[in-house]
Amino acid sequence: MNTETRQTMTETAPTAARRAEEALRPPVDIFEDAEGITLEADMPGVSKDRLHVQVDANTLLIEGEVQIDLPEAAEALYADIRSTRYSRSFTLSNELETDKIDASLNDGVLRVHIPKHPEQRPRRIEVRAG
Repeated sequence: MNTETRQTMTETAPTAARRAEEALRPPVDIFEDAEGITLEADMPGVSKDRLHVQVDANTLLIEGEVQIDLPEAAEALYADIRSTRYSRSFTLSNELETDKIDASLNDGVLRVHIPKHPEQRPRRIEVRAG
C-alpha cells in the first residue's frame, strides 16, 4: 500500500473538545437507602487502571476508557472499532459525605457508594411510658 492511500484511510486525531463530545454516557442505576446512595454504572471493557472517579466540590465525575490492544507487530490500517470513552457527571447533595466515597469495579460494572452524614440518617426515637 502506498503512502498516499494510507494517509487517505487514516483519520486525523480529534481535538480534546471533540473527544469530550464523543464520550458515551454510561447507563447508571441509582439506589438510595438510609445509609446513603449507590450508583452502578455499566462500563464494559474498562479496566481499573483506565478508570477515573473524582469528586470536586459537589460534583462526582466518572470517566473510563476501553483500550483495544493490537498484537505487537500489527499496524491498524482500518478499524471499525475504536477505543471507547465513557464520561458522566453528577451533582451531589450536601447531605452526603464525599470524603468517604467507596468505589469498586467488577465485570464492567462500577459501583460507587456515598454515605450520608450521620445526622442525615434516619434514627429511631425511643418512646417512654408515663
